[in-house]
Amino acid sequence: MYISKLYREEDHGKILEFLHQNEFATLVTYDGEKPTASHLLMEVMEDGEQLFVNGHMSKANPLWKTFEKNTEVLVIFQGPHTYISPTWYNHVNVPTWNYQAVHVYGSPRIVTDHEETYDILSRLITRNEGNPSYRLETLPPDFVAKEIKGIVAFQVEVTRIEANYKLSQNRNDEDHHNIVSQLEEREDEMSHGVAEAMKEKRPSGANQLAD
Repeated sequence: MYISKLYREEDHGKILEFLHQNEFATLVTYDGEKPTASHLLMEVMEDGEQLFVNGHMSKANPLWKTFEKNTEVLVIFQGPHTYISPTWYNHVNVPTWNYQAVHVYGSPRIVTDHEETYDILSRLITRNEGNPSYRLETLPPDFVAKEIKGIVAFQVEVTRIEANYKLSQNRNDEDHHNIVSQLEEREDEMSHGVAEAMKEKRPSGANQLAD
């Protein structure tokens, strides 16, 4: 992924927090002839200094069969993004788009162990299900066993991460403030998300010159 030096995020803690907050990601592989991808719910896990991305897909999805052809796969995590109007600047300029995106690369493997697969699914439900009475452990065992047969669990051992946070870092304080104010006046969540990210990213007292 191309990343301008100004927009590259290198704070591991902040990147990890971003990954946890945006776990519906895109898994990209190569099938031997062309790129192929699926949109999947992921689980980002730390084990000491090593990072892993866990997930699962339908057994009918041919994507998992491409793992044997790929020593490295790409997982794309997308954050809030939105249009930035040039009318918000104190000078003539062009439109742009602000966004946050993280590319995670790593070595994939199919999870064949039943217990490991069960644990991945159990954690997924626990993290996302609001009703505490619904858990994998409370479902009929024969039903769970049948459902697990219909999916393929996988794990990606992360080897490198690229984080691109394009959040108007190149704008001066006045323009930056105007952009945030305009985004906060919008009604959509994406604009509000970008506004919050801009406020978090902007160093206190910074005054970047507009290009």
